[in-house]
Amino acid sequence: MVGEKFIRVLHIDLTAGDIRTEEREDLMPYLGGAGVAAKLLQENFHPGLAPTSPKQPIVFAIGAGTFIFPVLTKVVATFLSPLTGEYGESHAAGRLGMAMLMAGYDAIVITGRSRKPCYLAITDRDVNIREANSIWGLLSEETGRIIRDRENAGGRASGRRSIIRIGPAGENGVAFASVNVDTYRHFGRLGLGAAMGSKHLKGMSVFGERPLPIANPRQYFKVYREIYHKCVFSAGMRKYHDLGTPVNVKSLNKLGAIPTLNLKAGRFEHADDISGEAFAEKNLVRKMACAGCPVGCIHIGMYRHEFDKGQEYEAINVTYDYELIFALGSFLGIRSTDEILAIIQDVEEFGVDAMSVGVCLGWATEALERGIITREQTLTDLRFGHAAGYIKALGYLTRGTNEFYRDLGRGSRFVAEKYGGEDYAMQLGGNEMTGYHTGYAATVGQAVGARHSHLCNAGYSLDQGMKSFDEDKVVDDLFREECDRCMATSLVMCLFARRIYDDQTMLDALGAVGWDLTPEDLVTIGKRIYQTKLQIKRALGFDPRQVRIPKRFFETPTIHGVLDEGTTYRMIGKFADKADALLEEDLS
Repeated sequence: MVGEKFIRVLHIDLTAGDIRTEEREDLMPYLGGAGVAAKLLQENFHPGLAPTSPKQPIVFAIGAGTFIFPVLTKVVATFLSPLTGEYGESHAAGRLGMAMLMAGYDAIVITGRSRKPCYLAITDRDVNIREANSIWGLLSEETGRIIRDRENAGGRASGRRSIIRIGPAGENGVAFASVNVDTYRHFGRLGLGAAMGSKHLKGMSVFGERPLPIANPRQYFKVYREIYHKCVFSAGMRKYHDLGTPVNVKSLNKLGAIPTLNLKAGRFEHADDISGEAFAEKNLVRKMACAGCPVGCIHIGMYRHEFDKGQEYEAINVTYDYELIFALGSFLGIRSTDEILAIIQDVEEFGVDAMSVGVCLGWATEALERGIITREQTLTDLRFGHAAGYIKALGYLTRGTNEFYRDLGRGSRFVAEKYGGEDYAMQLGGNEMTGYHTGYAATVGQAVGARHSHLCNAGYSLDQGMKSFDEDKVVDDLFREECDRCMATSLVMCLFARRIYDDQTMLDALGAVGWDLTPEDLVTIGKRIYQTKLQIKRALGFDPRQVRIPKRFFETPTIHGVLDEGTTYRMIGKFADKADALLEEDLS
């Protein structure tokens, strides 16, 4: 906690109904966020049991600087991934980090399984397990409204409470089910929603009013102002406020790096029609920021939906960003902003990860084209560019309507192993690909990354900044960035601000709130956290050398040409050697 020499952990056992709090000095070397979340997962998980076993934990942790400095906004969740079967980590912002801080908890560990559906009501005064029978089965938005009303979390509390919840996908065990956070943010990747659903946990409300003591206000405000000024006035951050991440659509399309039609191509002929500029002109209605962030990168678009005959329309607001536009746009051949927003709306309400569901539907579309699955199995026409078919399929998938959709809900790796089409099931390590077919660094980086995410080590950025290819340098850069980001996400910063928070800025910020650290300490903390993640992955049987990459990654050109299989697998082996060496280091 701020000004304390311990990490306060809330433990909740849903089976027994037990609730306890402990103050852990021994967790201080992990700083917070990703470090504390990984360590608590390691202490509580059971390698021999399924990810959805009641005994498996879910951990939420805030960072060492959450909410008290600009853009340190996120919460890290760790769990065993129902999608990959190994280490799961997801980040989300909104108001959750602020609410946990003001409720007095650095981390929350949830184990067990409630006999009946429930949700958690956590405040700085008490913790309760509430019944949720009446809201089990409801969509995300309605669930949030009911919990808000039940907990009387409106009025003066509205700016300081956070409500997270799952939709039907999480309840029905879709392996890439997401968790909605305060309507416009999400724990998206790797299936936290399914982990919560397996515990009969529909959601969680967090609210607090604790004061935040600052030991050295003068130094704190000096550092705060410097960081705030860089966040608001630097060109690198301004792009996130202006067009936001959808600015990438045109640039990546020009480079031939935007995955299109299940990665049959790297360019989309209708890219201009679904670009950030197109969304801004046709649909953008407002921008929002997470609690504690002055940037305002959340872009909200509106489209009209005809809900009944006779010109009966409603205006629907949904958030959009580059990842959603790629996965539900170019990857599926959808060519209009309104159609993409309509698909996003169902993704939000059902509660699935947009990237995974888009990539899974891309595989299903091509599998249907090739005749390895049938129209009787898909129950609707799946055709690239046909939004109506995908919207119907979303409903079938999240409800598990038939065996095929229940299989598809286990991810593209599983469904391709069962039905065929592994060469074009676009996943890496079991997690569906991201929107950057940029080169070796992106492909290798996601394959070996701790959570198989483009954000583990930013390989896509290395590819775009590379003047000449040197495989050893790429491997070194990926490994170093993985460690550095473990340190950064222990704060927990929004990674948009990675260049704002250079090492000296992190030291200044931490120093202003009582952490006496050196540059060498930052390196050690990053390596310690990454080592912990690797230990978990090894205990779960993961070996990066065993990752098999679908053939299409080696067929569709990147910005550096067509990837060579031998080079790619050799780079994975070199990265694995570095990981093995880190596992042997003494970082105590």
